[in-house]
Amino acid sequence: MNIFFRELKANRKALIIWSACMFLLVLSGMSKYTAYSSGGSSEIFNKMPYTMKALFGIGSFDVTKMSGFFAFLFPYLELTTAIHAVLIGSSIIAKEERDKTTEFLMTKPVSRKLIITSKFLAAFVNVLIVNLVTLISSIIMVNAYNKGKDISGEVVTFLLSMFIVQLIFLSLGALISAVMRRPKASGSIASAILFAAFVISKITDLTDRINFINVFSPFKYFSYQSMVEGKGINTGIAAASFILACAFFISTYFFYMKRDLNI
Repeated sequence: MNIFFRELKANRKALIIWSACMFLLVLSGMSKYTAYSSGGSSEIFNKMPYTMKALFGIGSFDVTKMSGFFAFLFPYLELTTAIHAVLIGSSIIAKEERDKTTEFLMTKPVSRKLIITSKFLAAFVNVLIVNLVTLISSIIMVNAYNKGKDISGEVVTFLLSMFIVQLIFLSLGALISAVMRRPKASGSIASAILFAAFVISKITDLTDRINFINVFSPFKYFSYQSMVEGKGINTGIAAASFILACAFFISTYFFYMKRDLNI
């Protein structure tokens, strides 16, 4: 447990900054809803070709309604929290070699399995807190600006899908760090993979001819349209996503137990 609390303390300042950033992102995003709901901006977007609307993240959503506007804002919230997750996932292993504390950690009477488990739990708590801050901020700001029906249930569904995506990138970042011989570079590689996945999600927004590549982008695992319509998330896809995250976690244990640590 000492390692767990050590990790929480080490990430305390970063967690506060990320949480504050998510609150400000939600606040700044929702503050623009008044302009969209007035109809002026909507007319401009309606005249755009579908490809342009897809690039803006609007698609077929009615941004004059709160449900459609939140679906328009959500990808940017999801991308930001995914970046946080993949960075903290890659750093839980890499930072020991970066900070030259590997030797100190290995001299402790604890197994590698306990070390990585404690680090995973601390990273999980950080990801969970960022998600909860985003959820609470979203519900508060949505209710403050919403003049139509209550969509708190849809917001919770959106943030639940986001949490699953966060877990995927958290475990992916840790796996990359455990596999690499130079784990200090794992953050850059993990971030590059994340942005590639985001680009894929935008490409398939433009055309449905290559939707098969969505399997490589967790950002496309859940249908925003279904969540806007109150249909929730696909339980089969959610289960498969959890299995994928668990596979990454288990693989991290396997490679971390076998890797040579740079002391």
